[in-house]
Amino acid sequence: MSRVKQPQNESRTMLTALLTPIEQELADVDRRLQAELRHPDPWIDQLAQHSFRIGGKRLRPALLLLSAQAVGKICDAHLTLATVAEMIHTATLVHDDVLDEATIRRHEKTINARWNNQTSVLLGDYLFTHAFYLASTLETTYGCRRIGRATNILCEGELRQTASSGNFWLEREQYLQIIDAKTAELCACCCQLGVHYAGGDQTMVRQMAAFGRNLGIAFQIADDLLDLEGEEQTAGKSLGTDLAKRKMTLPLILLRDQLPEADQTRLQTLLQEPDSSHTALLLDWLERTGALQQARHVAVQYSRNAAQNLDQLPESPAQAVLLELTRFVVNRSS
Repeated sequence: MSRVKQPQNESRTMLTALLTPIEQELADVDRRLQAELRHPDPWIDQLAQHSFRIGGKRLRPALLLLSAQAVGKICDAHLTLATVAEMIHTATLVHDDVLDEATIRRHEKTINARWNNQTSVLLGDYLFTHAFYLASTLETTYGCRRIGRATNILCEGELRQTASSGNFWLEREQYLQIIDAKTAELCACCCQLGVHYAGGDQTMVRQMAAFGRNLGIAFQIADDLLDLEGEEQTAGKSLGTDLAKRKMTLPLILLRDQLPEADQTRLQTLLQEPDSSHTALLLDWLERTGALQQARHVAVQYSRNAAQNLDQLPESPAQAVLLELTRFVVNRSS
C-alpha cells in the first residue's frame, strides 16, 4: 500500500465522499454540536462556536455511526454519543494547541493564538465537562462510563508523552503505548459504543474495538509523518511542532536505532537544539536512511490489521466504508 499525496483539501473532500452512507446522521451530529455549544453569554458562545469550526474531521463520530450501521441500526443514543465523542476530541485539540504552541488549525487561528492560553485551557475544560454531562443524559450509564474511561486513558497518554518530551532514548514500544492511549483509545471506544448500542454481541464489540485501535494507531503514525514532511497550507494546521517540542516520534526512533554511535550523538545534538535550519537536514537524513518509509510501512501494517478486524462483518455499505477508511488514514495529506 503506497502513499499517494493529495493536493490541498482533497483529503477532506475524499473523506466527505467516503462518508456518504451516514451523511444525514453526521449532519445531525453537527447540528447537535452547534446547539450544545450555544451559550447565552456572547463571549463563551464565540469561543465555543470557534472551537466547533476548528474541530476534527468528524472521524470519531463516523466510526461510531458506521460501526452501528454495520451491525444494526443507528438510534438516538448513537447520535448523542457521536456528539459527545467529537466534543471530547475537540477539547483535546484545544489543549494540544496550547501544549504545541500551534497557531493554525483547519486554516483558522487556534484558540490560544486568537485569544490566549488561559482561555484555551478553560474552554477545553468546559468542553470536557459538557461532554460528560451530555453522556449522562442517556438512559443507561454504559456510554458515560466507557467514554469516561477512554478519556482518562487518553489524558494518561498525553501526560506520558509530555513526560517523555526530550527523551532521545524513548523506545519504539513506549511510543506505541503512548499513541495507543492518546489517539487509538477513543477510536476503539467509538467503535465499541457503536456496536453495543446497535445490539451487537460481545464478540463483535471486541472485534470492532480492535479495529478502532489498529486504525487509530495507523492514523497517529501517519499524523506524525505529516508533522515532519507535510505542508502547512495543505494540512491546514501548524506543523513541525513535534521537532520543536523534541518529541521522539516513530520516524526519528527508527532513524536513531539504525545509526552508528557517532551519528546518534549528532542526531541527539540536532534534536536538543531545535532550529528551523535543522529541519531540511533531518528530513534528508530520514529519507536517505529509509526511516520515513519504514515508519510508513508500520502505519500500513496497522491499517491492514484493522482491515482484517472487519472480516467478521457482513458485507454492507457501512462495512465497505470502514474498509476504505483503513486506506484513507495512511494516504491522507491533512
